[in-house]
Amino acid sequence: MFAYIDPTVTSRLVAQGKLLRIDRRGRRLDLDAPVPAGSRALDLLGPVPLPLHVGGRELDADWFAVVRHTELEPVDELARSLRERGAVRRFASIVSHMSVNSVLVFGDPSAQPYPLVRVHSNCLTGDVFGSQRCDCGPQLEAAMERLSGDGGIIVNMAGHEGRGIGLWAKAATYVLQDGGENTYQANRSLGLPDDSRDFSDAAALLLHFLGGDRPFRLLTNNPKKAEDLRAHGLGHFTVEKHVTGVGEHNRRYLAAKRDWGHAIEDGDLEPGGLGEPRPQ
Repeated sequence: MFAYIDPTVTSRLVAQGKLLRIDRRGRRLDLDAPVPAGSRALDLLGPVPLPLHVGGRELDADWFAVVRHTELEPVDELARSLRERGAVRRFASIVSHMSVNSVLVFGDPSAQPYPLVRVHSNCLTGDVFGSQRCDCGPQLEAAMERLSGDGGIIVNMAGHEGRGIGLWAKAATYVLQDGGENTYQANRSLGLPDDSRDFSDAAALLLHFLGGDRPFRLLTNNPKKAEDLRAHGLGHFTVEKHVTGVGEHNRRYLAAKRDWGHAIEDGDLEPGGLGEPRPQ
């Protein structure tokens, strides 16, 4: 692991307690033991202290980078081959083979009887560009602000762009939406599922960071997300509504989510509703 940086880095990280491996139940595995074929073990790197600037406030979190071990092995082999050939300029190409999730830990969730949790699907257009066509950016920011006060965990899932269809297909659905289709109709026009996201890694990470299947509060409006987490071993959480960032550019998008089953009410989408500040 990380041999493409320096073959000695792994031992240094292990010695510092910054590198560990967990199974699908969140239990720690021996880093020196072989990983069984077909295993979906996760490798975690962290904690890394991460000062944040969110909504004009300075927040502190611990960041963990997470990758499936099955994705890391071929990357390491490719890196070894590139290093032996002296092709170090091609090292950047290896990142395309890995889907790296992230965990942000605020405060000490273990000290809270019902810590807050947000499982967030990464969204380049919303989280990074600040797009108002969705509510992803405001949801992430609002979650960070809430968790910074109460303590809790954000699991940011890579590879979830466009509910799992990827950025290229998401761009195509936006064109179809501009032609009159809603977000789910556009997926179907491309022959894609309404929602193809996999939350099994998120469940394993929560089992690890929470110390087992203990109670927590999940910030989500999506019933499928809650159902998937329960199906992967988390049975003692309650769901808290998380509507925010409603505006003129995403009301139709959020209405489609409401019609699909999200916990969004008509009043939430009105000017001055739950998801939009009332005019002053």
